[in-house]
Amino acid sequence: MESPAPGLPSPSASSRRRWLRQAAGGLAVLPLARFQDPPHRPLNLRFAVKVGMTPGDLSLEERFRLVRDCGFDGIELDSPNAWTREEVLAAREASGLPVHGVVDSVHWNQRLSHPDPEVRARGVQALRTAIEDAAAYGGDSVLLVPGRVTGPEETQELVWERSIEGIRSVLPLARENAVRILIENVWNGFCYRHDGPSDQGAELLRDYIDAIPARAEDRDLVGSYFDIGNHRKYGRPEEWIRTLGRRIHKLDVKDWGREQGWARIGEGDVDWPRVREAIAAAGLPAGTWATAEVAGGGRERLLDIRARLERVLRP
Repeated sequence: MESPAPGLPSPSASSRRRWLRQAAGGLAVLPLARFQDPPHRPLNLRFAVKVGMTPGDLSLEERFRLVRDCGFDGIELDSPNAWTREEVLAAREASGLPVHGVVDSVHWNQRLSHPDPEVRARGVQALRTAIEDAAAYGGDSVLLVPGRVTGPEETQELVWERSIEGIRSVLPLARENAVRILIENVWNGFCYRHDGPSDQGAELLRDYIDAIPARAEDRDLVGSYFDIGNHRKYGRPEEWIRTLGRRIHKLDVKDWGREQGWARIGEGDVDWPRVREAIAAAGLPAGTWATAEVAGGGRERLLDIRARLERVLRP
């Protein structure tokens, strides 16, 4: 697996103090700006879907075959999920469709930031299981939401401290299994600028990711699973991509608009030409996974999603 670029800035005491100063106020919604398309740079991406986007009445093998037949390069599973590891491997082998990683599907409730240490311990164990599942399936990542700001017992600083403690405890297992822990940017109140344009919150996420590994040699084990649509509500995803740069290892793809909320890919307010330019400038490795995270369906719907990914990311 490719490591982050050398010379990444180290988190400082000033960045921690900045956290406390920025923990109050309201989120700013930026108006949509329309630009001319920047010069086109072809992106070398691999497209995937989440397993939950496939029809529930199909067997796992049938789901894998459908995704492959619709032109996708891979699929992402949950951990835990409804299938044994043997069933997943059988579906993978029969279809020829790789599983590129898993989503820690209990991270919202068994939060690494939860006030109850017993809940946090269960969250750490779930993360360990997700690492082992990803490795067993042949994947190389676990998507993790590290916590949620809920009030005095789960503040920005407490989410930072508790989640880092939990993630650090599993890094030896992650290295043993060649699996990265990838932090997703979501609507959880964490790593936002609350006193101005939240594009600047990308600096907080950057500093948080850099703070997780206690040892320099573990920096390749942690990164960003950047969700393009999640921050269109609050700011410009292209600016987050530029700030995070090579810390980004995978992309979730969806769209959002101020008028309609969640939108079909290409029909919201995401400025896709600018996003493509930012991805190209970030220097992501060839073959970086871009996984749709939208409402799924049968063959017609999956073919439409595949075509939309192509239009917005590889026109």
